[in-house]
Amino acid sequence: MDITFLELIILGLSTFRLTRLFVFDKITAFVRDIFIDEVEEVDEKGQMDIYLIPKQGLIKGFIGELLSCYWCTGVWASIFLCAFYLLFPAIALPVLLVLAVSGIAAIIETILQLWL
Repeated sequence: MDITFLELIILGLSTFRLTRLFVFDKITAFVRDIFIDEVEEVDEKGQMDIYLIPKQGLIKGFIGELLSCYWCTGVWASIFLCAFYLLFPAIALPVLLVLAVSGIAAIIETILQLWL
């Protein structure tokens, strides 16, 4: 099981993008809503704070905890993507490339937003 540096970079960027997709992006909010409740509270300064509360239940609670933790989701995403690539490289590579390029675009956009 030899992985080249380029494959490692592709897997890393793919994991970054897949993790952000499930934890933060609006397009997957319907998935998070199954496992997490959002509680809004107004603080003493009048600003809205949003708290993520995992739903009750063994499975829903576990997945809710997972999706409310960027680092935890990243570990599981990396396990999934690495296994996918090692077991089915021909099928996985196009998916990984799309996620990796999307991850690069997200990083560039974030940097540009900081500078502008």
